[in-house]
Amino acid sequence: MKRVVITGMGIVSPVGTGIEYAWKNIVNGVSGVRKIDTFDVSDLNSQIAGLPVVGTEPGQYNPDAVVEPREQRKMDKSIVYGMVAADEAIRDAGLIDYDGDKNRIGVSVGAGIGGLNTIYDNCVELYAGGPRRISPFFIPKAIINMTAGNISIKYGLKGPNLSVVTACASAAHSIGEAVRLIQHGDADVMIAGGAEGAVGKIGVAGFCAMKALSTRNDDPAGASRPWDKNRDGFVMAEGAGILVLEEYEHAVARGAKIYAEVAGYGLSGDAYHITAPAPGGEGGMRAMQAALKDAGLQPKDVDYINAHGTSTGLGDMGELTAVKTLFAGTDACMSSTKSMTGHLLGAAGAVESIFCVLAIRDGIVPPTINLQDPEDEVGDFNLVPNKAQKRDVKVALSNSFGFGGTNASLILKKFEK
Repeated sequence: MKRVVITGMGIVSPVGTGIEYAWKNIVNGVSGVRKIDTFDVSDLNSQIAGLPVVGTEPGQYNPDAVVEPREQRKMDKSIVYGMVAADEAIRDAGLIDYDGDKNRIGVSVGAGIGGLNTIYDNCVELYAGGPRRISPFFIPKAIINMTAGNISIKYGLKGPNLSVVTACASAAHSIGEAVRLIQHGDADVMIAGGAEGAVGKIGVAGFCAMKALSTRNDDPAGASRPWDKNRDGFVMAEGAGILVLEEYEHAVARGAKIYAEVAGYGLSGDAYHITAPAPGGEGGMRAMQAALKDAGLQPKDVDYINAHGTSTGLGDMGELTAVKTLFAGTDACMSSTKSMTGHLLGAAGAVESIFCVLAIRDGIVPPTINLQDPEDEVGDFNLVPNKAQKRDVKVALSNSFGFGGTNASLILKKFEK
């Protein structure tokens, strides 16, 4: 089986744009959750979100540096997020001026919701003024595969082009399926990950109607608190994470730097409920077991787990039960970086995989902030409360679970020749 390594990464997130800026804030326990100021939230129960900080300073989100403003008008904001993260990843991998066979470079970028705000805006226009008010770019802006499509067009990438849509597991599945395309010889390089821009009136209202969101509006930074007794829901967030996945021999031949290896990928279905996880996190545990099997590893080999960890009661405790069962007797620790970023929905798995890779690189595991009063079931299990911990991370596992009972686990491994 061909080995697949990571040679480039890019990120747009509430804690920073650019992997080094975002990682610095994550390690230091900095929250990117703030009061929503991009639309009127006065009639919404939840008025906070994890939003990229727009600006031209280093670490801020500056889309004009990658996509011309005229072109941005043809794209949903989720697409622009993906374009900015992809540009960083492609440059990071040394592929921006690649003169090899671009038929062998593909794109696999998913989303959970995609152009939700574009759909909402055009529905408002239709109601107010009829069909003539609809933008001719409405459909290309709204459909989920256009992030992958626009990336391929901008950089001339003619290999496999696809978008996985599996709710909050979309990015993780997009990465896993891209790995398999490389392993099966369909591509040498895949630009893979997820992008999401669903923080808008309709998106927040929809999750509010489900009573899924935190209403800790007076304390945005303290709102996302996985495994804490005082949590009251998750925090919506948006951004993108992109990884450059490359067949090992191809990477070596062009002298690419290698961050880590994607060693395993597992997926499963709960077959249980449209939104709630299976009891005891049984479905997620099977995904983790499948990833371990794919990697040829045992639970004792895993040093760090980046949890799905959304800050919801059923989700948090189901995942904790599954992890404590599967990793019993090991020295594995687990944290939720969603405590700082909020939940990036279909982009979460890629952003969190990047954090796993950087944990491997730097020998430090990020904290779960706001963990002041852990649930009794936590016991002495190490959830890296409130402060990063130094640890030699050779193997990291990233979990992503989604509505409909869809589960994905990725295993990232320290690269060895």
